[in-house]
Amino acid sequence: MMIQTQRGQPMPLGVSAAIEGLNFSLLSRHATSVRLVILPEQDTDNTPIVELELDAKINRTGDHWHMKVQELPDTFRYGWKVDGPKGPTHRFDPSAILIDPAATLISSGAYWGNVCEFVPGRTHRRSLWTKRPYYQWSSLAPPRIPIEDTIVYELHVRGFTCHPSSGASAPGTFRALAEKIPYLKDLGVTAVELLPIHEFDENECRFVDPTTGETNHNFWGYNTIAFSAPKAAYAATGNEHGQLDEFRDMVAAFHRAGMEVWLDVVFNHTGEGGNDGRTYSFRGIDNSLYYMMSPEGEYLNFTGCGNTVSCNHPVVRNLIINSLHFWVGEMHVDGLRFDLASIFGRDMTGKVVDYPPILEILSEDGVLRDTKLVAEPWDAAGLYQVGKFPYGKRWSEWNGKYRDDIRSFWKGEIEHIGPLATRLCGSADLYEWNYRNPSHSINFVTCHDGFTMNDMVSYNRKHNLANGENNRDGMDDNTSWNCGTEGPTADAKILSLRARQARNLMATLLLSQGVPMILGGDEFLRTQKGNNNAWCQDNDISWVDWTLIDTNADYFRFVRLLIHFRRNHPVLRRGRFFRGKLPDPSSGGDGPKALLPAALAQSDLSHLSDIHWHGLKPFKPVFECRTLVIALDGRFHGRDLPADCDLCLIVHGEDFAAELTIPPSPSRRAWRDLMDTARTSPDDFRDEETAPDIEVGSVVTLAPHSFRLLVSRAN
Repeated sequence: MMIQTQRGQPMPLGVSAAIEGLNFSLLSRHATSVRLVILPEQDTDNTPIVELELDAKINRTGDHWHMKVQELPDTFRYGWKVDGPKGPTHRFDPSAILIDPAATLISSGAYWGNVCEFVPGRTHRRSLWTKRPYYQWSSLAPPRIPIEDTIVYELHVRGFTCHPSSGASAPGTFRALAEKIPYLKDLGVTAVELLPIHEFDENECRFVDPTTGETNHNFWGYNTIAFSAPKAAYAATGNEHGQLDEFRDMVAAFHRAGMEVWLDVVFNHTGEGGNDGRTYSFRGIDNSLYYMMSPEGEYLNFTGCGNTVSCNHPVVRNLIINSLHFWVGEMHVDGLRFDLASIFGRDMTGKVVDYPPILEILSEDGVLRDTKLVAEPWDAAGLYQVGKFPYGKRWSEWNGKYRDDIRSFWKGEIEHIGPLATRLCGSADLYEWNYRNPSHSINFVTCHDGFTMNDMVSYNRKHNLANGENNRDGMDDNTSWNCGTEGPTADAKILSLRARQARNLMATLLLSQGVPMILGGDEFLRTQKGNNNAWCQDNDISWVDWTLIDTNADYFRFVRLLIHFRRNHPVLRRGRFFRGKLPDPSSGGDGPKALLPAALAQSDLSHLSDIHWHGLKPFKPVFECRTLVIALDGRFHGRDLPADCDLCLIVHGEDFAAELTIPPSPSRRAWRDLMDTARTSPDDFRDEETAPDIEVGSVVTLAPHSFRLLVSRAN
């Protein structure tokens, strides 16, 4: 084969089509020698087609090394060999073939768990180029669902359909996930948030399951090796290099169904790890440019994963932006959740800064303007920014305080209703001070990291022995309650209490102001058998067992109806915080009226307050207890939507029954008795149109550990 070369162009980085050839460009500031290695398509043939040395005088513009190459095959693998100075912060190895940071396809990963020969410390993975037709997107616009109306469903692409019960045509793939769209649509969620789908090496895990003797896999994938490459093993067509189009097909299918696709993106660290990690790309291209380093050559580890990407270095900022432009502009992704996003708040030395450049760019970027941006607002070194994430008006946050307070209340660790009231009302303490609104709070009780909903009410302790770390990994404090015995049981009383507690937790989540996020499988009580850190469990611990829909049909029905109820009632999706002030518990009198001038105390207060506070007696809230009654005025929800019904949320967290006098609705409409988590199915959640009336002033008994919901008649 006659290979011809020309000087080429410095932009764009990576491989791009050029007239009569392909342009290759790599950024390395400290490199003294760069070679482009072209290899055959087949992974088994590592004899280069050609190695091309770039001349620094001809093929370099600034820090960009570039070359135009002609007469290459339609499909080939390629990589870079880079050499440079020695020193404590450099890791140049001119014999290593490195992945192109801009690659959108990576070789050798089409089959999950397939182990290839590799040199210790190096990767066998290669950048891949294949000539393919331009993808024909339909004219259908993305759904652009208002963030206030969003219900997020977090899932793992492989784990969601890998279990034999899924019935998927190609289990564990983007195609299989698309086949579950009718189910997700019927459930009522509006957006799926996918755990990392960028290329990573599942075989990097070093831990062995002591019960089986088998080496575990990195199942979650929070160790990216190529930011712009979808994982080939998640595509049914991965062996044909079809992962790009299969991902696009999946996104298009979600959009046709009126649903969004969000990605969990990991820019805070890479899969190269610390000093003992493998070299995939950045370490060998320009280690000191891409990573935070000490002068002695140690990786600054603010992530707990061995290295920290220097996100506020201008070169790295451009890398991140280019990757996100690809995912949003070319792959039509609707939302981005940033793992350990507080890393973005550190400068190149690790110091916390007030106005991080990378966050300013992301917040103001034109391509990302309609994209939901969600921060996990903490890092592994103690920087906790819930409610204080920089440039916060543009960002929603995973609200870790919501999770902690809701778990603590229903476990019984909180002896008063203050924290619960604050979280139900949208966490104004966290977000109102800087002019944000309830939709900036992504509320969750469970997520991939920790117990599932079933395990929250079934285990007091983590059971992570299968991870191979002698149960040392994972959080020790889960704020969970097993309701009387650890793990599986046949005790009917314990099972009944667990079901009630699970309904309480889910009802709290879906009836709170803010944006709810549900962990995939929680709607039918999936279990991880007490494992609260299943990052390395590629088996039935992590795989969704779809037979549980039938096993736990009553709970599944409850959750589905609750989701649809939320979607039908904008009073639960407010555009602003409540105007009604929480009365001072020391004021006595009739609650809110006691705080007003006498002339107003006798009048209808609905025009002054869109939330009314009660206790076991109307307008007499008591805060030193675990019973909360709030009535929401459906006429004032701060949205450009029709007026809604009134709602009354009645939370009773005590372990004894109590007598409640039913308060009036804010608009003086009649109440209907819709939901009670202490009732059994189908009375736990009734049909809104046929639910029985409940008289204002009547006395009802609140069961221990229960949540009731009243809804007013429409007129």
